[in-house]
Amino acid sequence: MLICPKCKEKLNIEGRTYTCVNRYCYDTAKSGYVNLLLANQMNSALPGDNKLMVQARKAFLDKGYYAPLAEALCRTVSEYASKGCKILDAGCGEGYYTEKIAVACPDAEIVGIDISKNAADYAARRTKAVKFAVGSVFHLPVADGSCDVLTTLFAPYCGEEFQRVLKDNGIMVMVIPAERHLWQLKCAVYDEPYLNEVKDFALDGFELLKRETVTGKIDLPCNEDITALFSMTPYYYKTSAEGQQRLSELDTLTTEIGFEVLVYKKL
Repeated sequence: MLICPKCKEKLNIEGRTYTCVNRYCYDTAKSGYVNLLLANQMNSALPGDNKLMVQARKAFLDKGYYAPLAEALCRTVSEYASKGCKILDAGCGEGYYTEKIAVACPDAEIVGIDISKNAADYAARRTKAVKFAVGSVFHLPVADGSCDVLTTLFAPYCGEEFQRVLKDNGIMVMVIPAERHLWQLKCAVYDEPYLNEVKDFALDGFELLKRETVTGKIDLPCNEDITALFSMTPYYYKTSAEGQQRLSELDTLTTEIGFEVLVYKKL
């Protein structure tokens, strides 16, 4: 599935190096990921999540707090993933969900792409059953019409690119926060908590096939886990000093979680 970001030709693996017919070469890092992000596709010197954020997310997810979502995701992907199919996880983060998909679909060829080098490094260390690359979801280093299934969880949406890389009638599985996701956490931090805005599920170029809402409650026994959870969300960057102080004073927390698992077919 991977292509050269410069000439768009297919990449082949020669030892630890990805090479195209025009002899552009990309070496894999020690952990196993390959960097296919061009300088003109970067919005900063180190785009994406930094090491501390990736470590916090990994620590939180590895404790199983979002296991209900992982189970629903794998069940959904397995429903549409035939033997030998090609799956792209666009915006894969540190690979928690990508690894789960790989276990659920052992006969699939799976690629995970994230703009963060730190995330790709952790993902590559997590599982060798998936090829991981650094790249932007707005400039995916993936061949046209090469993917049977594309997954995108809490990542930026780029409809044109997702349609480009999906095969005809290909499947996109998207996960977004539900309306009351982390409601009690918001109530603890904000003076005026607000529900998540859940927009119209209709997307140009796609047909919505299925919607599943996954809900539950999680008990966080320490501030470390609460802070790790909060740092995984967009709220972290929008919170005042007062809100951050309230967050630091929380010793335990029980909060709702909620996710919309949406299945689309490319038209």
